[in-house]
Amino acid sequence: MFGIDTTVLAFVLLAGCSAGAVAYALLFTRIANENQTGKRLQNIKAAETDRNVVKASRDRVAEAAKRRKSVQDSLKDLEEKQKVKNVNVKKPPLKIQIRQAGMDISMERFYIYSGICGLVLTLIAFVLGVPLYALLGVTLAGTLGLPRWFVSFRRGRRVKAFLKEFPNALDVIVRAVKSGLPLNDGIRLIANESPEPVKTEFRRIVDSQQLGISIPEAVMRMPETMPCPEAGFFGIVIQIQSQAGGNLSEALGNLSRVLRDRKKMKAKVQALSMEAKASAVIIGALPFVVAFMVYLSSPNYIMPLFVTHTGNLILGIAGLWMSIGIFVMRKMMNFEV
Repeated sequence: MFGIDTTVLAFVLLAGCSAGAVAYALLFTRIANENQTGKRLQNIKAAETDRNVVKASRDRVAEAAKRRKSVQDSLKDLEEKQKVKNVNVKKPPLKIQIRQAGMDISMERFYIYSGICGLVLTLIAFVLGVPLYALLGVTLAGTLGLPRWFVSFRRGRRVKAFLKEFPNALDVIVRAVKSGLPLNDGIRLIANESPEPVKTEFRRIVDSQQLGISIPEAVMRMPETMPCPEAGFFGIVIQIQSQAGGNLSEALGNLSRVLRDRKKMKAKVQALSMEAKASAVIIGALPFVVAFMVYLSSPNYIMPLFVTHTGNLILGIAGLWMSIGIFVMRKMMNFEV
């Protein structure tokens, strides 16, 4: 009985192994195909992921190239516009110079004041005994020279006052933008709270905006009334940010830092050139001092220069050469930063 059970058990085991072997043999190809299919799907998914990564990378590169091209085109357009505006900024007409000087007078009134100034100087020169042939030069200097010099002086002083306060105004705008306020509110804050002439220039931007002009375009017009490179820098930053996007507060902060560095550089250049300026003043004043000392000690020795035609001619030639020398020294001492 025990032998029979063992034989049956062995037969059952053999039959099971045979059935498993047959099943494995039949299913081996299917299992291998499924494994290959799974590997192939994994490869396809990996390739698809790689393609997506490559496509995303290409899209980023294309977007960066597109943005770079947009910035380059914007800079090129701004450069062309700036070249046209530089003609009016460096050598503007008299009407624009009066506006840049902050003087609210018409051209007719300016010419009237110029005529009055020339007439007054001519009368003073006539009372002091200036020769008649020299009165024409005094009249021209009083009518054409002195009023325009006064406009140029007021213009330069206004630009200096603007540059002194402009970086602080940019810092206020940066803080306003970082706190969540729009650029319009920052500009209005400067237009209401800053000292002159920054207040007036930003007030023009606000008024232009109320007339329908965009902020970048209104800011680009600032160099027309404030003839300095710093105003042009501000307009270019706003224009590029409006077209290409970016962090406005960071850009304005960098501009403020650049303006302060330019101011420090100008002060350093001025300090280094003070010795040359002092030498130029001494050299320029030396002939007048010597002439005055000779007049005090020996008036008859130097008076022929003033009472004779030959002496007047010598004085005129000497004055011309001194003017040329002073002009050359002034060009050598003035540096553009």
